Formats: sequence, structure tokens, C-alpha cells
Amino acid sequence: MGQREDMTISGTQMVGDNFRLGFRSQRHWDVSMANAFFFGELGAGLFLVAMIYGNVTGLILGLLATGAGKPFFHLSHMGVPEKSWRAILRPDRSWTSRGLISIIVFLVAGALHTIDVIFGNVIFGNAAPLGLIVQVLAGAAAVVVMTYQGFAMSHSTAISLWSTGMMPISSLLYALTGGAVGTLLLQGGGLTPVSASQLVFVALGLLALDLIVLLSIIHAAYHGSPGGRLSAELLIKTRYAKWFYGVVVAVGILLPLAALGFANGALIAHLIAVAGTLSGFYAFRVLIFKAGVYEPVMSFGSLFGNQNK
Repeated sequence: MGQREDMTISGTQMVGDNFRLGFRSQRHWDVSMANAFFFGELGAGLFLVAMIYGNVTGLILGLLATGAGKPFFHLSHMGVPEKSWRAILRPDRSWTSRGLISIIVFLVAGALHTIDVIFGNVIFGNAAPLGLIVQVLAGAAAVVVMTYQGFAMSHSTAISLWSTGMMPISSLLYALTGGAVGTLLLQGGGLTPVSASQLVFVALGLLALDLIVLLSIIHAAYHGSPGGRLSAELLIKTRYAKWFYGVVVAVGILLPLAALGFANGALIAHLIAVAGTLSGFYAFRVLIFKAGVYEPVMSFGSLFGNQNK
């Protein structure tokens, strides 16, 4: 998208870097931020589900995704990376601060729990209550890591597409979905038939909920403010429609549903489910940023209504 591009969508003027009245795309959060959101949420979701089902590989990969992937892309986005530590100073008023604190707690407690599992309770020994506290702390911090970015987006009242309580819910559900299908693949034949069936059922339910939340976000935006309606049209009617329907919905939700629902636990089905889910999750993260549109400083009605009197 060019910086000086003008376009008309459904008769609505969308302007670039000029002083004309119209809608402007947000450009502050771009693909690097989408990458950071994706790796942070996916890592926390994979860790939490792997912890529940006792998968060591999932614990390690989850910590690596959140601990390495998320900071790397955050720092690549920042203009002054050496000052990024200041983000932790405002937990009373900033979801970014709360999120950074939760990441630190998640990585420390998660690493302790993972090492303890790998080496057979060498850290806590007979102090089982302490080990349980660390495990609960890691799980609780993982939930905050999965949701805080959605809360931060929902506070962006200038961008109607984001300003909804569905944003943190979408973050949580997508993270857990990625964690469920990822653990299902990583466990291979290590799960009992009952546990495998349970995890497949959980993954199917999460995929269905993902679709419901997607529709809720689009519905709320389309029937909300003019900027929200324009964002919804970008996603379902015009510029990004083929990516939204083709990747987010078809590849990211319908394909994994079919693979898990009808393939009877085959390895190829799990591979398809993971590839499809992660593709859809990533596309959602990118498109939700690209379709974000600022409301105009003045409404079209207030500008032109007085001229018609």
C-alpha cells in the first residue's frame, strides 16, 4: 500500500498522507508487530497445552517461540530498542507493561518447570507444593501473554475494528488452537486413545469458536462506525477479501476441521491441521493490522450536512 495512495471503496474516500477529509490506514503496527504477536501468543498457547498433556517438546518450543521470536520482532519494530526496558514501568496503566512482566514471569517459571520435568524433579525434589506453585504461576502467566495484546488493541478507540472485547478473546482462542494442534502432532503416538480423542475434540471445538469470534469481530465492525464498516469491507468485500476467505477461513479453519474430523487420527491429518491452523492464525494477525482504519477527525455528515441546509 503506497503512502500517498487515494482510493474509493463503496463510495468512501480513503486518503493517504494529505490533509483531505477521509479515512487513513494505520501504519504504526506492521508485519513485524504481527510476527511478534503471533510468536508470543502461539508460544504461550503451545506451552500451556503441552504442560497439561505432559509434552516436553511442546514446553521447550513454546518457551523458545515466546522467549526468542517475540522479543526479536518487537525490537526490530522499535526505533530505539535500547529504551524498550522502560515499557515495564507502567503496569498500573499500560497493557504493554503488564504483558512484559507476564512474559518475564512466564519464561522464568516456565523454564524452571520444564527443567524439572526433563530431569525428573531435580529442582524441587520433595518440595512438591513449591513445584505446583511454579507450574500454576507459569500457566497463569501464559494466559496473560496470550491475551494482553488483545486487550491493548481493544483500547484503540480510534480504530473501530480493534475496539472490541472480542480482540483478547480471539488472541486467547487462536493461541490455544495452535497449542492444541501443535501438541497433537508433537505427541504422535504418545497419547493414550482417550487423551488423543479428547485433544482432537478440544481442537475441533476451538476451531469452531475461532470462526464464531471472527464473524463476531466482522459483524461488530460492519454495523459500527463508518471506519469499522470500511475495515470490514476491506476484509470481506474488497482489498483483502481473497486472503481473508482463502487463508484465514478456508485454510485456517475449514481445512483443519475437515482434517481432524474425518481423518481418524492419521499423522498426515495432524500435519495438515497444524499447517492450516498456523497459516490462518498468521494471516489473521497480519490482516487485522492492515485493515485497521482510523476514523476521520470530522465526520462526513457534520462536514456536508451544514452545506445542505
